[in-house]
Amino acid sequence: MRSSLRRAFWAGAVVAVAVAAVPVTAAFGAGNVTTTFVAASDWGTGHEARVTITNGTDASLATWRLEFDLPAGTTIGSFWDADVTRTNNHYVAVKKSWAGAIAPGASFSWGYNGTGAYRAPLNCTINGASCGGGTPPPTTPPTTRPPTTPPTTPPTTPPTTRPPTNPPTTPPTNPPPGGKKVVGYFAQWGVYGRNYHVKNIVTSGSAAKLTHIMYAFGNTTNGQCTIGDSYADYEKAYTTADSVDGVADTWDQPLRGSFNQLRKLKAAYPNIKVIWSFGGWTWSGGFTQAAANPTAFANSCYNLVEDPRWADVFDGIDIDWEYPNACGLTCDASGPNAFKNVIQALRTRFGSSALVTAAITADGTNGGKIDATDYAGAINNLNWLMPMTYDYFGAFAAQGPTAPHSPLTSYTGIPTAGFYSDAAIQKLKSKGIPASKLLLGIGFYGRGWTGVTQAAPGGSATGAAPGTYEAGNEDYKVLKNTCPTTGTVAGTAYAKCGSNWWSYDTPSTINGKMSYANNQGLGGSFFWELSGDTSNGELITAVKNGLG
Repeated sequence: MRSSLRRAFWAGAVVAVAVAAVPVTAAFGAGNVTTTFVAASDWGTGHEARVTITNGTDASLATWRLEFDLPAGTTIGSFWDADVTRTNNHYVAVKKSWAGAIAPGASFSWGYNGTGAYRAPLNCTINGASCGGGTPPPTTPPTTRPPTTPPTTPPTTPPTTRPPTNPPTTPPTNPPPGGKKVVGYFAQWGVYGRNYHVKNIVTSGSAAKLTHIMYAFGNTTNGQCTIGDSYADYEKAYTTADSVDGVADTWDQPLRGSFNQLRKLKAAYPNIKVIWSFGGWTWSGGFTQAAANPTAFANSCYNLVEDPRWADVFDGIDIDWEYPNACGLTCDASGPNAFKNVIQALRTRFGSSALVTAAITADGTNGGKIDATDYAGAINNLNWLMPMTYDYFGAFAAQGPTAPHSPLTSYTGIPTAGFYSDAAIQKLKSKGIPASKLLLGIGFYGRGWTGVTQAAPGGSATGAAPGTYEAGNEDYKVLKNTCPTTGTVAGTAYAKCGSNWWSYDTPSTINGKMSYANNQGLGGSFFWELSGDTSNGELITAVKNGLG
């Protein structure tokens, strides 16, 4: 998936509750701002609430401050996508610093887990105006309320208590956002040095935003689907603290590791589908042998994915072949039909109900990697394609020139014509691939150089900038603090700090890329990978909100 190996709950069941939304409106000139509280789930001793602010005015809503009281016996235990403070039973929720303005007609949602049964909020105001539709706020506010000016430094600590300690008996159902796909990669090796586990998908709030998880990677040894890392996949024992549902693994249980944690995640979020991805930059070598006997390859993959120990965990298979009839870490000369034949064999073996997807090159050059393979010939047997619209440029060209690794469009001075997202999307569409079967790729990381003196793109360098795990690479969650952006180019951001120069996407640039995806009629977006995001999911929130 990337140019290194790095590319590559609630247990039981929650009674689904149909709780009427509590609409509250406030007038701001032409139109109303509407706030809706909905109980996403309610298990008696606790509940999950979703709060949606809809801008019904004809002007952009740059900021918002929501105040409300909760009835006695109901408190907020954890929250996400808003900063919330409390004084007694009075709560103030304000927009997080990374959240953009709410456009006219658009909405923004945040949520919280509460103790006790769900009960509608009281005395609700938004930006100081009466919400209406509920109990009106008192004429004189209680003296214990916080100041009316929003806090200058809202709390940044992410929720750590979601899901609740006492799990309900039926998991909450979170419908896909706007019908668009939000697909995130989970890297199996993240459980080691990164200390990123399936539970982090929950505590970051990402689980409520995902439609699909790609588990990366399975290997392709000798033209067969094989296990990539048995310890991380299904042997590692999880403690109570690290387990999705707070239940520790036992030595004799039949399935442990990330596979079992994904099973628990799916029980809590049944709308999420999990797909096992095979190959990646490091493990694509076996695809050449697979192409020589696609039927045997498909049989081996089916037997592994549908192994009785974890058959319920996976909803399909993803092929990340880097690259058919072209060169990646190794070169393949199977011909332009090899990929199409492998995909057809997989579809035949897995059947029509399974998900069969592929991550592919995003080389938009004339005669490049897209042109080397008949991707269009495979599309009828695929649910969707994921052109990897990142890693175009980086310190693998150690001397530069510096350039954004994930440009959306071309720009003056781009080092290689056709190395940008729109070029790949348009080339794939021109070959007859439906836009609805294409997802736009986003990197949750940056690529960087050192020895750079020029702030703008196009400067020379002396090598790769230092990175936590790999030179020339760094997670967004680190870069946003250590090297804040200093400019944008071609729909993405760049930053110069000292002699280091980085390019990466931010919530703002992701919002622009999601607008592009919507305008192009794409099926959604995917990203590499979950652990690169902040602990409160800034980037995935931007993806979800941007897609609508």
